[in-house]
Amino acid sequence: MLSKNTVKFIKSLHQKKFRKQERAFFVEGAKNVTELLLSNFTISHLLCTEKFQEENASLLSTFAGIKIMVKPKELASLGTFSSNDQALAVAEVKGNKPLVLEKGQLILALDDIRDPGNLGTIIRIADWYGINKLLLSENTADIYNPKVLNASMGSFTRMNFEYVDLFNKLKGSGIPIYGAFLEGMNVHQLTDAAEGVLLMGNESNGISKQMENIVTQKLTIPAFGKAESLNVAIATAVLCDNLKRNMQ
Repeated sequence: MLSKNTVKFIKSLHQKKFRKQERAFFVEGAKNVTELLLSNFTISHLLCTEKFQEENASLLSTFAGIKIMVKPKELASLGTFSSNDQALAVAEVKGNKPLVLEKGQLILALDDIRDPGNLGTIIRIADWYGINKLLLSENTADIYNPKVLNASMGSFTRMNFEYVDLFNKLKGSGIPIYGAFLEGMNVHQLTDAAEGVLLMGNESNGISKQMENIVTQKLTIPAFGKAESLNVAIATAVLCDNLKRNMQ
């Protein structure tokens, strides 16, 4: 049975200060919850409907946390979805462990990406291109924000990430840093193996002046029409596609 304390606890996780205080977050919907169950996250609570239970009996057979059977209306009242006839899960946040910058990889660095939807979409894009290391500036959106997790469609479970002072992390690293700019080398003309760090900037202001100083190669996506710019997530996908193609 769903208690008032559990309801209060889950609803508090909508806010960053309580996610930080409780060191917990929630995901909702069949896709995200299933990905979470298959990951190495520690899940404390699973709220699910009979439908989810029946469709995932094998996966749930090893679940060791608290499982509560609920109605779809109860799930919808707890999360951000207008309807949810499957599941909601609460898990422990992971510690902010330093990432090792290794040669031969493509790493994604985000400089002040504020929109949760953009961050979640970028995580999903990174997962598609086999990128599993994310460096996030300290002002970038909270990766455990429900909007981020929903937009990532479960890809967050395969990411290793670090919130860090990007400038101090990357300066003197000896690893190529590719930056997205409106002016720069046409990414279609890049022929060298593009291992290193791809740096993406703020939705409105782009890459900060401080970070621009350590970019080793400015890249641009050529425009063939009259749009002023691209959404940062779309630009990330285009650049990742071109950089990964050169690594094959």
